Formats: sequence, structure tokens, C-alpha cells
Amino acid sequence: MSSKRIYAIFLRQFFLLKRSPSRIMQIFYWSLLELTLWGIITKYLYAIGGEKFGFITVILGTVIFWNFFTRVMNGITISFLEDIWSRNLINLFASPLRVGEYIAGLLAVSIMQTFLAIGAMVLAAWFFFSYSIFQFGFLLIPFIFILFISGWALGIFTTAVILRFGPSVEILVWSIPTIIMPFSAIFYPLEALPTFLRPISYAIPISYVFEGMREVVHKGTFNALSLAIGFALSFFFFFAAIAVLFVMYRMALRKGLFTRFMTD
Repeated sequence: MSSKRIYAIFLRQFFLLKRSPSRIMQIFYWSLLELTLWGIITKYLYAIGGEKFGFITVILGTVIFWNFFTRVMNGITISFLEDIWSRNLINLFASPLRVGEYIAGLLAVSIMQTFLAIGAMVLAAWFFFSYSIFQFGFLLIPFIFILFISGWALGIFTTAVILRFGPSVEILVWSIPTIIMPFSAIFYPLEALPTFLRPISYAIPISYVFEGMREVVHKGTFNALSLAIGFALSFFFFFAAIAVLFVMYRMALRKGLFTRFMTD
């Protein structure tokens, strides 16, 4: 893999972002809007007697972590879609660029966009709602790590599916996070789900992050085994997504499917 080609992919997205106010706004707008909405709701719940349930800590923490996950994913998928929309994808892969280098460049873009968006959310939460995500201390490290790897896995998998089936399935970029949301134990514990749905939640790595966050808030402890399972699952899906991507890429090359990205 060439570090120069990886950097070129990152630099291209950076310049697109730098020269487009609408793209910059897209990074911050929805995250800050969602934070503001839930922040006001939690303040109201706190005011009517919900302080003993830790509404502010749980809900605002949940909103920040969920946005972290989706921003990591979108850093890959939206950048990929931009290459499709600009009819540039086939030009990239007609060059010496390898698919692994392309994805590595998008991972770097994902890191940049995620920390920009979440940094703004963390500052806004502290300034407007006196909420600090850093209250979780060193547990932030495994939480963030699992969210990062899981977001990358989902982003790479979605990219692979679009490579195989074409731009007509690009709606998956927005629908897949919504599909897994009910099973991720974001706003409620796993026990709230029907029994027959819980195995799905146990297979989703980020559910262990949200369960762990609530356990820290309500009990002051955390389950190291659960976090270890979250780590293992996130890495499993990450490497599985990479394998699927390479299979779909070779299939697209063999069947000439890249021509769809010039006409669709």
C-alpha cells in the first residue's frame, strides 16, 4: 500500500470540505440539532423530578455516542457517494490506486470528520447543558474504540454492497443505521426488548457500549467481560466487512459493473 495514494484520497476530501460551506455545515448541523433537541427534553425531565434517574447523563451521553457511531460510518459512505455522484469513481480505480488504499484514505477522512463533529457536540453540551462526556474517565477509550471499529465495519460493508448492486441502493447509507438502532439498546436496556429479539442485540457491538454507559451511571461499575465481547464483535465485523468489500470489488471488476457508476 502506498501512503502517498492514501494521503491523496484524504487530501481530496479535505479540499472538497474546505471549499464547500454546505459540506462543512452538513458535518455540524444535524449533530448539533439533535443535541439541542434532546438537551431541552432532558432538562424538562430533570425539572419534573427525573434527576434520580440521571436523565441528562444517560440521554446526552447516548446522543453523543450514537452520533459518534453514525459520523464514523458516514465519513466513509458519504465520501464514497461523492465519488459516485461526481462520476469520479471509475477514474480513481482506472489509476494505480488499490481498493485497500482507497478505503484507508476514507478511514482517515472518517477520523477527521468525526472529531470535528463530536468536538462541536462536546463543547455545545458543556456550554449549554453543563454536561461533560469526560465524566466517564478512562472508560471513554474502550467506548470510543468500539464505536470507531463498528462504524468503520458498517461503512465498509455498505460501500461493498453499493459496489455490487450500484447507485440504486445508496439509500442503505441512511437506512442501515436506522434499521440497527432499535436493536442497539441506545435509549433503553436490552431487557426492554422482547426475548426473541435479544439475540440480535447481543450480536451488535455498540449495544455493549450503551449498556456499559448506563451501568456506569446507575451503578458506578462496569462489566469488563461485556466490553471484551464488544471489542471482539467489532473486530470480527470489521475484518468480515473488509473481506466482503474485496469480494464485491473483484466481482464488480470481473462483471464490468463499474460502468453503472458512469450512467446511473
